[in-house]
Amino acid sequence: MPAKDAEFRAELMAILPRLRRFSRSLARHEADADDLLQTALERALKRSDQFQAGTRLDSWMYRMIKNIWIDEIRARNRRAQTFAPEEAGLGVGAEDPAFDRQVRAMSVERAMETLSDDQRIAVSLVLVEGLSYKEAASVLDLPMGTLTSRLARGRQALADQLAGKAGEST
Repeated sequence: MPAKDAEFRAELMAILPRLRRFSRSLARHEADADDLLQTALERALKRSDQFQAGTRLDSWMYRMIKNIWIDEIRARNRRAQTFAPEEAGLGVGAEDPAFDRQVRAMSVERAMETLSDDQRIAVSLVLVEGLSYKEAASVLDLPMGTLTSRLARGRQALADQLAGKAGEST
């Protein structure tokens, strides 16, 4: 049993950056994302015996994170709460290419925040985490058509948001 436990923990550590990214896409706020991920990791370690060997640990964890986040939203009634952007107060117009990449990344992050929860989760799983449509539909427990529809609407909303921002800055 200890070897199996060590293998489970090693697999969990290997996907930790992806889990954190997914948590961040759901929570929208770094502190909430860290709390969400910590809760999911604690639950996974306590329930590691429920994980079926030979199945995808990342899918199991994505589903767990999503369910914990839904529970958290319901418990705290935070559906309408928004957070101040982290980039508030940063200098504008810096001539640093790294800064420009960071600003573009923040634009995408802000655009992601405008998506509905359903669209943001679908976009995050497929476009950010690289899951196939079938895997994402399974994680979300949705029919393939529903996932495809949410993904298409999310992509279009992102494109519209980013095109609007690009048009405002010129």
